[in-house]
Amino acid sequence: MNARRPARACGLVLLVLLAGGCAAGCGEDPVQRPVRLEITAPTDAAVVRDGSVEVRGLVYPRGARVLVLGRPTRVVRGEFRAVVPLRVGSNLIDVGATARGAAPAWNALRITREVLVELPDLIGATREDAITRLEAISLRADVEENGDLLDSLLGGEWIVCASDPAAGSDVRRGTAIHLTVAKGC
Repeated sequence: MNARRPARACGLVLLVLLAGGCAAGCGEDPVQRPVRLEITAPTDAAVVRDGSVEVRGLVYPRGARVLVLGRPTRVVRGEFRAVVPLRVGSNLIDVGATARGAAPAWNALRITREVLVELPDLIGATREDAITRLEAISLRADVEENGDLLDSLLGGEWIVCASDPAAGSDVRRGTAIHLTVAKGC
């Protein structure tokens, strides 16, 4: 009979531990794993020149629902694609995925749309005309007057003698173009 007491005590302790573990977990929702969302293209912080970009990626479970910029996107065998229009400058594209029995997943891409303009030939143009032409295509002028005392005494227009970068170069909007002007080149 004495040998049964330790066995009963161990059984009672085990029963109390199991009941306590059950009570602690009762009523709680199990932790949901998030949907697995991977954006395969384009890369974050990409710089592009086109007016749109194709966002591609993978999602698991394969039947998950994907949103790109808040719009539903078709998912085929766990792959999704969506064409997103871009504004000039910085763009933020959010991508979300949900599935039954899984926590939602979210990701975001930062894409910069860069617009290049061709620098016109400004050699021989007046300073004012050159500045006006640059501003019309969203470029800025950095003007350097290259002349001596005689040039400042003489009348006449300041003429563009050189530009940096050179005419025909592709440059970003907002770029400062260095113009060297003089009364005689």
